[in-house]
Amino acid sequence: MISHYNLNNDIKFLAKSEIRLKILGELQKRPKSIKELVKDTKITYSSVSSNLSKLEEKEYIVKNRNKYHLKPLSEIYYKSLMDFKASIDLINDFNEFWDKHNIDQLSIDSIQNINDLKDSELIETTPIDIYKTHNTIKDRITESENIKAIFPYLHPEYPHLIEDMLKKEGSVELLIPRNMFREIIFKIDNETRKNAAKNGKLKVHTTKHDLKLYLTLCDKSMSLGLFKNDGSFDQNRILISENEKSLFWANNLFETILQQV
Repeated sequence: MISHYNLNNDIKFLAKSEIRLKILGELQKRPKSIKELVKDTKITYSSVSSNLSKLEEKEYIVKNRNKYHLKPLSEIYYKSLMDFKASIDLINDFNEFWDKHNIDQLSIDSIQNINDLKDSELIETTPIDIYKTHNTIKDRITESENIKAIFPYLHPEYPHLIEDMLKKEGSVELLIPRNMFREIIFKIDNETRKNAAKNGKLKVHTTKHDLKLYLTLCDKSMSLGLFKNDGSFDQNRILISENEKSLFWANNLFETILQQV
């Protein structure tokens, strides 16, 4: 059984040396000899040899027929460290997006898998283009046939965008505050709305609780917006991604929040 103390020591031992992490990274791909490790890492022979000895002594790796193999538990340590590093990089890269914003409605699972958003792009308004964030989302919705969305506030163009999608026989699933229902749904053409609802193409979930984030999941992209700590929605920046993992991440978050309201 692995104790908390031993686990902390293991993580510290591996994380404090860039050389050891590089060696583990190479051995995760396949077993390698010391000469191959020197060539692939571009680290001096003495440094590779010294760190291999330390890793072998602490039983992170094992030598077999002149090649070093990564032990299963060490592979788990390495992957966990890389995932953590990716999460830190993501937070630092988009510091303006996360800092001083409310992330209470992000699920535990979405936070644990936050590095699925690593290929995202931060879209921010500028003094010249104050509608950049909205127009970016609008373009993504217009190009899609299907959408899942959490709309915490009402934009005048939403009913029109939804109506156009339904007329193209696309599907729309929304989670909105209860007081927005009439303002969005009853502004959609009556016949279009009824046919879509009858055919399962329009699903609208309402909640009396506050929605603390903005989320759209289109055919090929997702977008995420947050509220500031003062309770106002930050319309000046959104995170957008077309990465398949990010779409999966957004769908899981949508379904989790839907179950909670």
